[in-house]
Amino acid sequence: MNITERFLNYVGFDTQSSEESATVPSTSKQLALANFLKEELEREGLADVELDDKGYVYATLKSNIDRKVPTIGFISHYDTSPDCSGADVKPRIIKNYDGNDIELSPGIVFSTKKFPELLDHKGEDIIVTDGHTLLGADDKAGIAEIMQAMCFLRDHNDIQHGDIRIAFNPDEEIGMGARHFDVEKFGCEWAYTMDGGDLGNLEYENFNAASAKVCIKGISVHPGYAKGKMVNANRLAVEFAAMLPAGETPETTEGYEGFYHLLGIEANIENARLSYIIRDHDRDKFERRKEFIIECVRKMNEKYGEGTVSVEVNDQYYNMKEKIDPMPHVIDLVLEAMDECGVTPKVEPIRGGTDGAQLSFMGLPCPNIFAGGINFHGPFEFVSIQVMEKAMQVIVKICELTARK
Repeated sequence: MNITERFLNYVGFDTQSSEESATVPSTSKQLALANFLKEELEREGLADVELDDKGYVYATLKSNIDRKVPTIGFISHYDTSPDCSGADVKPRIIKNYDGNDIELSPGIVFSTKKFPELLDHKGEDIIVTDGHTLLGADDKAGIAEIMQAMCFLRDHNDIQHGDIRIAFNPDEEIGMGARHFDVEKFGCEWAYTMDGGDLGNLEYENFNAASAKVCIKGISVHPGYAKGKMVNANRLAVEFAAMLPAGETPETTEGYEGFYHLLGIEANIENARLSYIIRDHDRDKFERRKEFIIECVRKMNEKYGEGTVSVEVNDQYYNMKEKIDPMPHVIDLVLEAMDECGVTPKVEPIRGGTDGAQLSFMGLPCPNIFAGGINFHGPFEFVSIQVMEKAMQVIVKICELTARK
């Protein structure tokens, strides 16, 4: 089976996770792909194949040399984003893409003017959607690459390697992918998530991240007799949102600039709830952002009465650079592997997070390598088959170089 066939098999599963769920995985439908992957790993002859009660799939490609080398790992998540439907995905392969706009479905055009990154893949074979769902390259491309790399190493015994551990997990898209990851059982000195973007991406800096849930209590009174009595939670929600700086949102920032992102508002006269995420690469600025949210709540209560507004702020993950910097060889291996595979590295900070960020703080240093998907979380997501193949080659080379050192 080739890498494209594997990928197309995986995107046939609807594995959308849910922030509103308290179960693990957050959606039971994710387990359909987890079981499929477990069975595939067993068929392909990997060892120590396990699907645990939380939906985490683990396996080992056993060493083919008789000396001790570091055990390393590769990880990808199988859930897809709650932001866009992942049900009934209809992928289409466009061979030798010609650089023109693509009509995904009648009236839905994938425009090179709006999405110029398409032009970087002219002449390649790309996989697109029909414009009604996401594709799922985030991160089913990573799964296909890891699986294909393990099978390649299995079939090419002349390439020496140590024990290689792999893991596929649920719920990364809701920030919970590493929560139940068994680092001790995984047993690696370090690992890599295959969850990055385009060719050559290598990421070991990410946002510090927190969530903020703001709750507003109103008082409902007949509007004809409301003077001095009504507290309209709808209006207070709008007022609170306006207190946050308009120039510090995802729409207005880039690079190392942090932001406040309003995910959603649920409101009526008596109750309102605003859900935010807070992001910044700089730890001190990150802490100040959280303090600012809390200060805004204090000011609202000062104006409308104590207890009118409350907030719950929870840290989600931190910048992995803090844990990667003391182990430069983990990055040097990737750079050398990319060089030997003819890939130009693009080292840049992640404007987001990966499971690797949390895993790095759990004792498993875990940078992020490109998987090839572009325009994640929406109907204009696509992936290049040639880039997936390059990612697979980089995995193989990292395994080979680790045994060579």
